[in-house]
Amino acid sequence: MAAHDVLTRLSADAEVSRLTGGVVNTVWLVRGPDRHVVLKTTDNPPRSLFAIEAAGLEVLRAHGLGTPRVLDVGDDWLTLEALAPQPPETDAFWESAGRAIAALHDVRGPRFGWEHDGWLGALPQHNAWHDDGHAFFAEQRLLRYLGEPAVEAVLTAADRAALERLCERLPEIVPAAPPSLTHGDLWRNNVVATASGEPAFIDPAVSWMWPELDLSAMFCGTDPPARFFAAYHEVRPTDSDWRDRMPVLFLREILSTLAHDVDDWGALDYLRDVLRPFRHVPAGPGSD
Repeated sequence: MAAHDVLTRLSADAEVSRLTGGVVNTVWLVRGPDRHVVLKTTDNPPRSLFAIEAAGLEVLRAHGLGTPRVLDVGDDWLTLEALAPQPPETDAFWESAGRAIAALHDVRGPRFGWEHDGWLGALPQHNAWHDDGHAFFAEQRLLRYLGEPAVEAVLTAADRAALERLCERLPEIVPAAPPSLTHGDLWRNNVVATASGEPAFIDPAVSWMWPELDLSAMFCGTDPPARFFAAYHEVRPTDSDWRDRMPVLFLREILSTLAHDVDDWGALDYLRDVLRPFRHVPAGPGSD
């Protein structure tokens, strides 16, 4: 069944309104007499886009994280239990969200990666297994975007060289950590609420990865909720330098933004600002 047919069937005797769908999707809220449903659709979706999203939601739910229930999935559509798109802006809500993500990150994986590749937006998320987290992050989360046409169009040779130098120095910047179960796209708009006001999480790009990759998306996004991080670190304490690492880890989201050709807020400037310390190779002994 095509997405149009699904929408027609769901909208019979129901009120339909459009929600924000991000870069890729068109999202509809269908309010029927018996239940409320979210329908996600997209034109010409990448193969398995919605099936992989549904599987990711189920994995997170199976490990205790609140997610909307998957109702059905097709090639170009996904139906989900409708939740509150605007969560309550209270300290208690964000503290609960922080504790929930901390508990998720306590789930340890066998290696860095995942059983199959996934999607971040409309572009592949490469998840080939790796024993070295620094190499995995460099190769599969940063350098993999250098071949995307929209990235090639805006990065200079100096930009690319600086990114490669940053990747070489990742072990100095990010402490080694074991692979944990991560949401993979944890920006603020991907946190919604259940009918009872508890946090729930949508639009995952799951993999076994460093927990701080999730934190960077929340921390470097718009208006990061301070109580989220306070509650998270009560459960999973870390060193005092964690904030300094956030911009580097957030480069994955920045490169994805550039690769989708949707830089309407200054992502390229952000990238260049983070790369500034890596633009010049220090002079060695005997250099002029």
